[in-house]
Amino acid sequence: MVDKLQPLSDAVRSLIKDQSSVVLGACLEPDIPFAVTYEIIRQGIKGLDIIAPISDASTDMLIGAGAVGQITGAWVGNVSGGLGHNYRRAFEGADKGHIQLRDHSNFSLGMALMAGAYGMPYAPMRSILGSDILKSNDGFKMAENPFVDDPEPIVLVEPLTPDVAVLCVQRADSQGNHHHWGSRGLMRESGLAAEKVIVLADEIVAPEVIASDPERVLIPGHLVTAVCHVKGAVHPSPMTGCWNRDNVFFNNYHERSRTVEGFNAWLDEWVYEVRNHGGYVAKLGSQMDLLRITGQALSAPANYAAR
Repeated sequence: MVDKLQPLSDAVRSLIKDQSSVVLGACLEPDIPFAVTYEIIRQGIKGLDIIAPISDASTDMLIGAGAVGQITGAWVGNVSGGLGHNYRRAFEGADKGHIQLRDHSNFSLGMALMAGAYGMPYAPMRSILGSDILKSNDGFKMAENPFVDDPEPIVLVEPLTPDVAVLCVQRADSQGNHHHWGSRGLMRESGLAAEKVIVLADEIVAPEVIASDPERVLIPGHLVTAVCHVKGAVHPSPMTGCWNRDNVFFNNYHERSRTVEGFNAWLDEWVYEVRNHGGYVAKLGSQMDLLRITGQALSAPANYAAR
């Protein structure tokens, strides 16, 4: 068995390079790897293609910090506040054009990752027919459905195969096997489509704990490149059974990032002046304790007995 445990900073440094394509926020609103977002900024990584099926404020932070060269996704913003201010400045302001946009709907992005995950040459879909998304992404091709008598247009979606996918899970073992529960969004598709996978685990457990319930494993451990034990890595986003969403933090970020000066001050306070995730949690102090989920709503046991 290969021990894949690494410190977060080492995993980011060795696996996420300038111009990498990276999936962050594959679970839509929950389980967003903000700890990796901050570490990317601290390490000065540039030119990333961020593949973001709703990454809340994470992608907006990376844009403001100058880490993004391209966005592949449907939306960048703050779920509780609207479009991200750094995102709007990048595409509406005087410096527009320095970030490329590969436009998608949320569904077409999911189809692209599914095609990448399963080695499909493309994924067919209908839902973006008639939309301007077809004009803004040359990765979509028009075709006719060959299985109907009357010609019927369909869209062929180019597969996505990211360099790195970052997945946040409730628990993992040191070999990369893991358990995740709650809304999964596009986590499995992202992990299977990516060349390399970083798993951030709230808890590290013995292999037999993971083996006891294989249905909760997103992708097998041999496909995971690195495991990082980072409790609260998703803050300020939520994680089922572990952490509530920090609405106060999100709203504060949204207000302060309305101006470039405000965003830069926020970045200094919460990223550059905090050396690592441990320092970030210490800075949050009692606020983090208030977000911890202490109640229980357990699922029914499942019997995997062989005889």
